[in-house]
Amino acid sequence: MQFTGGKRRKLRLAGDQRNACYPHSLQFYLQPPTENISLREFENLAIDRVKLLKSVENLGVSYVKGTEQYQSKLEAEIRKLKFSYRENLEDEYEPRRRDHISHFILRLAYCQSEDLRRWFIQQEMDLLRFRFNILPKDKIQNFLKDSHLQFEAISDEEKSLREEEIIASSPSLSGVQLETESVYKIPFADALDLFRGRKVYLEDGFAYVPLKDIVAIILNEFRAKLSKALALTARSLPAVQSDERLQPLLNHLSHSYTGQDYSMQGNTGKISLDQIDSLSTKSFPPCMRQLHKALRENHHLRHGGRMQYGLFLKGIGLTLEQALQFWKQEFIKGKMDPDKFDRGYSYNIRHSFGKEGKRTDYTPFSCLKIILTNPPSQGDYHGCPFRHSDPELLKQKLQTYKISPGGINQILDLVKGTHYQVACQKYFEMTHNVDDCGFSLSHPNQFFLESQRILNGGKDIKKESTQPEPQAKPSVQKLKDASSALASLNSSLEMDMEELEDF
Repeated sequence: MQFTGGKRRKLRLAGDQRNACYPHSLQFYLQPPTENISLREFENLAIDRVKLLKSVENLGVSYVKGTEQYQSKLEAEIRKLKFSYRENLEDEYEPRRRDHISHFILRLAYCQSEDLRRWFIQQEMDLLRFRFNILPKDKIQNFLKDSHLQFEAISDEEKSLREEEIIASSPSLSGVQLETESVYKIPFADALDLFRGRKVYLEDGFAYVPLKDIVAIILNEFRAKLSKALALTARSLPAVQSDERLQPLLNHLSHSYTGQDYSMQGNTGKISLDQIDSLSTKSFPPCMRQLHKALRENHHLRHGGRMQYGLFLKGIGLTLEQALQFWKQEFIKGKMDPDKFDRGYSYNIRHSFGKEGKRTDYTPFSCLKIILTNPPSQGDYHGCPFRHSDPELLKQKLQTYKISPGGINQILDLVKGTHYQVACQKYFEMTHNVDDCGFSLSHPNQFFLESQRILNGGKDIKKESTQPEPQAKPSVQKLKDASSALASLNSSLEMDMEELEDF
């Protein structure tokens, strides 16, 4: 793909040629675009794609994925941003072209670090899942073929011959359902997850997978291909960054749109060590509440717990001096020699504040990072309770937090459906007695700040009058629902678009 300063020359393609370029409303993005586009269009496509992926993220933590509400709201966002989403719509060439080019632009911006790649892959997978779920059944086989997936729908005759075995291997599938359900014959190695869960019928090295289960396999294939592609893109990035027209834009994209990192807080130094115990029960999310409880009881946390909890405390306002005092006091209660703490632990605390080593000012962990990386082992207390706790243990924990039996069942149902952030959001609503918290939860420090706003009557933690207001992000307000949150997001991205014009 090449970029020019002038206007892009439109490709003159006949109807058949246009359809051949983009035969489906979704794709695996196997081939990069080759046409010339202007820098202005490059910027516009990049911004619109980020708006789309942020909408996917916000709706994914506000609603249960796959529900009618989630589907309708996401479809409205895609339609508004003029990207492709459905088959059989007239004049779909331009939306599909925009989808294709914008995806590859964001690969350049989001291949630069592990966190950026993880965020990008997750949102693209959710977008593909949405599009596949509304793909007409008669289009699925062609899509699989065009995506180089060797998944073949078996005939009704073959399905009848293996009906008993397929139903026995898929407990949720009845004989009546199987009559109308497509079944795909795929290589055994592509269905290992279903095999581990004993949810698939195997014969002669092939798995016979009902349509309802094939989505997970397709998403795994997409994740593997995109992850590999991002790694290859990262290797080629120096050549792209040498273009002075693109480097500022790509850096701006990658640093501005993955959500607030909570590294710079105006309330730094406004929280005393004496407040932490009471704040932990009122305003800490469950992941940090359990870490604080374990620290107070055991007077020690392993490295994973110290990192997760220490950076969270830094984000809510603890200074370096307070952090050193807090951890030292607690570890000494566990019979640790003060000199040993100074030699073995104070360096790591100073390092997390950017005062040692490479002087990197580390940011608090997001929900996505806590859920997807460094799972806890025996004796650890870090991680996400909704993701990493045994359901019975989680139930007991929620009971001690005085969640009602009905509320516990709601949360456990969300956890069973792997909707961990929505479960935490539901916990927030129940512990703060609100019907709709009005925001999409994506960060433990966001949980804390929103909790403090409610408990303080809608006001933020008091800040120093000399503290400058952040310019890159609009102030966070209590939003009434997910729709208003998305509207606010679009407004902020439009402001950022104006900044990009300077490049």
